[in-house]
Amino acid sequence: MMAPPRTVLLLCCCLLAFPIPGIGIFFYAVYLIQRFIVVVITQLAALRPLAFESFVGGYGINYGRIANNIPSPDKVVELLRKSKIRNVKIYDADHSVLDAFKGSGLNLVIAIPNELVKDMAANESRPMDWLNQNVKPYFPETRIVGITVGNEVLGGQDQSLYQPLVDAVKNVYNGLKKLHLERQIEIFTPHSEAVFATSYPPSACVFKEELMPYMKPLLDFFATIGSPFYVNAYPFLAYISDPEHIDINYALFKPNIGIDDPNTSLHYDNMFDAQVDAAYAALHAVGHDDMEVRVAETGWASSGDQNEAGASSENARTYNFNLRKRLFLRKGTPLKPKRPVKAYIFALFNENQKWGAGSERHYGLFLPDGRISYDIGLSALLPSSALPSVFNNKAVFFAFSNLLRPVGLGLLLSFYKSVAKN
Repeated sequence: MMAPPRTVLLLCCCLLAFPIPGIGIFFYAVYLIQRFIVVVITQLAALRPLAFESFVGGYGINYGRIANNIPSPDKVVELLRKSKIRNVKIYDADHSVLDAFKGSGLNLVIAIPNELVKDMAANESRPMDWLNQNVKPYFPETRIVGITVGNEVLGGQDQSLYQPLVDAVKNVYNGLKKLHLERQIEIFTPHSEAVFATSYPPSACVFKEELMPYMKPLLDFFATIGSPFYVNAYPFLAYISDPEHIDINYALFKPNIGIDDPNTSLHYDNMFDAQVDAAYAALHAVGHDDMEVRVAETGWASSGDQNEAGASSENARTYNFNLRKRLFLRKGTPLKPKRPVKAYIFALFNENQKWGAGSERHYGLFLPDGRISYDIGLSALLPSSALPSVFNNKAVFFAFSNLLRPVGLGLLLSFYKSVAKN
């Protein structure tokens, strides 16, 4: 916090050293000075963006609903509570979801989809209407902690949205200010890897030059209001684009030789950390060293088309299991070791009505009926036939403990550790 002006401090010292005759006048003067300092400091503090509590811990989930067979929103809330997932992001502002999340205590990020970006950019009245319909009636009973404006707009095919995105973000924020919610609700827009000109090695990552007329004012504005930079980071997509040259173990957090960044001498043993640090490098190149990078989407498909190498239940479980362990450790990256990574996993459910490649319909941690797709230690609505996660299943652990007791605890621990590494 900024210190009081030097002249004010000097005046205080003078009053204390050379008091005005009359004890009453002296104390009254000191009282006035104290009040003045409190007012000045309070006003200075009000000018600073407050830290958001928009993400608790390091683990969140994307709750997509492009499906006709997934549980109702109230059942989803039950599922999230059972699985102890506290950070949730959706792709619209559906009122049935907002109603279901009332009183749940779960953090919820809602969205203004791409098709509304131009509308939000046209003037400030439309964002106010949207906020009055989708935020004001629900907050704070529904703990809305963030609003995404568009998704993967910059670098996308529709270039007519580039400038409107910048204007829409500012208009939505100004609407929040009018509702006095700008310090409770975070504004951001997730980016794909398409905004980067290069990302290897991580330290060489920069934004595409043609995007800078839009990216620069967007980043400058986010820096002013204290919003993080959100990126969609998918080692899976990087791997299927070049499976002959990318070690799948590097993409899955499994033991591998990793890579060394020749510019920083930093070592990376997994692609996820490298992708996050690449984003940090791009921000550094445009003068935003202090901006936090968060991951808006990451995941691994459990099935896909024939040309989508690595899309399998085994790999999906390995990636999500290891990623969950990594995020729960609350550690940073090689470049930013003291800044814990925060990420929203994609996705809660398999979405059977999504278009595109086969993998698009198989990212879910849960099946449509609420059973787990594969076990990474989460609780389900219904029992599952998926193989249990030994790392998290106490019953299985103690069963093996009794079985192996005759041959010694050392063998048991070796077995337990070997499973935990997968």
